[in-house]
Formats: sequence, C-alpha cells, structure tokens
Amino acid sequence: MIKSLVYGLLALIMSPFTVMYLILSPVLGRDALFAAFSQLLSLLPGKTGCLLRSGFLRFTAKECHPNVLLGFGALLSQQDVVIKQNVYIGPQCNVGKCRIGADTLLGSGVHVLSGKGQHKFDDLSTPIKDQGGVFETVSIGQDCWIGNGAVIMANVGDHAVVAAGSVVINDVPDYAIVAGNPAKIIKSRKE
Repeated sequence: MIKSLVYGLLALIMSPFTVMYLILSPVLGRDALFAAFSQLLSLLPGKTGCLLRSGFLRFTAKECHPNVLLGFGALLSQQDVVIKQNVYIGPQCNVGKCRIGADTLLGSGVHVLSGKGQHKFDDLSTPIKDQGGVFETVSIGQDCWIGNGAVIMANVGDHAVVAAGSVVINDVPDYAIVAGNPAKIIKSRKE
C-alpha cells in the first residue's frame, strides 16, 4: 500500500510534464516530443530521478509499470514502448520501439534499436539519410539479462542472457546465452 501511495505521489509530481506532453504531442509529434522529454528527464540524478521518470512514463509510454527503474542518462526514443514490472534499464541506455518483459535487466549503455531495417542503403543514387527505413518492435522477454554495451536489433526470448558488448542481429531463443558480434549461442541456461 505504501508503494502504491509513493507511485501515486510521483505521478502527481510529474503531472505538469505529463499534461504538457499530452497537450503538445498532437502538434509537435508524439515520438519527437517523447524523445525530447526523455532527454530532459534523463538528467535527473539518483534514485529520485529514476522514480520521477517512471512517474512520467506511466502515462506517456504505450505501457510502463510504475516500478520500472530507468537509470541516469537513459533515453527512450519511441513512444511505442512497453515496459513490464520490475524492469531495470541501466545508465546511458538508448531504447527504441520495443517490448521489455517483466524482471529484465539492461546493463549500462545497452542500445535497443527499432529492428534491423531502420535505414535503407540499396539506392546508390540517393543519400542514405533520404532512403527511409522501417521501424519494427523488438521484443526482449521476461527474466532476461542484457550485458553492458550490448546492441539489440532482433528479438530476445524469455530467460535469455546476452553477454556484454554483444550485437544481436538474429532472434535469440528462450534460455539461450549468447555472446559476440554477431551474437551466437554459446550455452543454454537449462543445461
């Protein structure tokens, strides 16, 4: 009950930011404004900053559980993000369009891209920046651990571990432990 009261108080404290976002987003664009607020709020230090960010995200992200902890300097670039309960997103992470399952940990400096096709580069007569791309929702399962500095471009199954510095370009099955660039299965947690 005390936690619920604290989460309610944090949401109340963040309500001016939430209301401002809701009013301005139809005019300025949801994702651009969401990223801007995310950048501003990422600068609030300590546990208080983590909790205040959660108070804002509860009402502005597609779905965000109140007890999510978002570290200092962590940025969310897409409003279409789902973050389940007991998720920890470490300092300096950059999270795109994704779904993060319950009880998952993202170490410091993890980058979760919005899929592998964000930028097209096939047309040599057109600059890459003008070729567009496709943003896809990347899913990270429940009870996962993503090590520091990993880059995630594909889905990660439930109970999986991604080693620090790994680059995930192919889907990772449930219970797999992957490492490397590109990430390869090195073991199963079930063994």
